[in-house]
Amino acid sequence: MIAQNFEYETPATLEEALELVADGSAKVLAGGMSLIPLMKLRLAVPEKVVDLRRVPGLNSIRAAEGRLHIGALVTHYELESTPLVRRSCPLLAAAAASIGDVQVRNLGTLGGSVAHADPAADYPAALQALEAGIRIAGKSGERTVSAAEFFVDTFTTALEPGELVVEVSVPVEAAGNGVSYQKCDQLASGFALVGVAARVAKEGGKVSMARVGVTGLAGSSYRAENVEALLAGTAGNAQDVTRAAAAVAEGKEANSDIHASADYRAHLARVYTARALRAALGTAG
Repeated sequence: MIAQNFEYETPATLEEALELVADGSAKVLAGGMSLIPLMKLRLAVPEKVVDLRRVPGLNSIRAAEGRLHIGALVTHYELESTPLVRRSCPLLAAAAASIGDVQVRNLGTLGGSVAHADPAADYPAALQALEAGIRIAGKSGERTVSAAEFFVDTFTTALEPGELVVEVSVPVEAAGNGVSYQKCDQLASGFALVGVAARVAKEGGKVSMARVGVTGLAGSSYRAENVEALLAGTAGNAQDVTRAAAAVAEGKEANSDIHASADYRAHLARVYTARALRAALGTAG
């Protein structure tokens, strides 16, 4: 199918872009990997599309004050392949490398994926585990919200009408921390039936830090704080991991669709949480 007629705007500055989206009626084009298919299927019928790709400063990657600052227009391929990201935040690089196929990764962007908030997207799990900050700009100014606050529900975020995601910041991973992203994907699309991101640290033979982010299971990504609490302070052996991973779906309403039932998704969440934790613990220290 062909999209309906629309106005196409290519702002040259962030201020111009914010002016164009101020009333909340325009659709924003970053990489187009989600918006363009929706427009072709007439599931999205915007009268105006604002293409951000000429806006300067949105495709940078820099380290400052112990954090990695990543512009909204940085592509998945850039995240998976840039040495600074692979060295400083290997969890995010691993999540990026698992997205779709090489064509999608060459065009799709971090900011576009984050703003779209697909419940089966890969980045949200990693951003939850990383306790990422998401910088948002609007005509009234800028604000930064945590990943936990940003992802609200299915395709629903903390973005207000007229606001744009401009940057994502994540901590530079401490030496000795172990990380892993594990997912069971829907083979035709590459989206996660369930995806789990894990970060762990050990000190004195005990787990001193555990962060677990989950995507695909429920209507929105989340941090599995119950799993983290069960693992913290343990030796991180096979029994500890199994006991902690068993709690990952507790209190969550699992998605059910043509790809997987709710019960099966909950089972997958427990399996892939255990896998991610074992892999992370295997490299910790």
